[in-house]
Amino acid sequence: MAVDRARVERLTRELLEAIGEDPDRPGLKQTPARMGDLYAEFFSGVGEDAGAPLAHTISVTRGPAPDTLASGAVLLRDIRFRSVCEHHLLPFAGRAHIAYLPGEQVVGLGALVRVVEILATRPQVQERLGEQIADTIAEHLDTRGVLVVLDASHGCVTMRGGRQPEASTLTIAARGEYTEPIARAELIALIGASGAGAAHG
Repeated sequence: MAVDRARVERLTRELLEAIGEDPDRPGLKQTPARMGDLYAEFFSGVGEDAGAPLAHTISVTRGPAPDTLASGAVLLRDIRFRSVCEHHLLPFAGRAHIAYLPGEQVVGLGALVRVVEILATRPQVQERLGEQIADTIAEHLDTRGVLVVLDASHGCVTMRGGRQPEASTLTIAARGEYTEPIARAELIALIGASGAGAAHG
């Protein structure tokens, strides 16, 4: 479902009036239109099928180059993402790290990035976002295990309340073999080596 930009514009004008501002003054005159564009971008994943990017898979044993495919985990680190917290409609942003143990099928790495993008461009909470990414991969790919680690900085923590600008939140979602801590320990170490927990930009 596409974002109703015209309605967002009307509501933005009303919001500006509600905080005591004049939406027709020069600095704010274009703000409603800008908010329409912004919300269309930030919430483009609402109603979109997150599993669709995983529809095209490659056979491990019968693919074009089976001798080049990994026999162990496939790990894609440092996927930049940004989302909007549904509690205060403030942004949170960081990095996603995704690993899966292929069964008979693997998928192009760009498809994993697209899954993150679709699920992140909805009103979210980080804990649910990680679980949704893991569920989508586990349900649409032939995997023996899935691990999703998200490391993000939240506007509701850095800019309001306690105002902790250096704070970040780490969440882990695991499926299959990676529900066992020993099985995922090596991957957690590899993800940590990428600089997870460093400053977000």
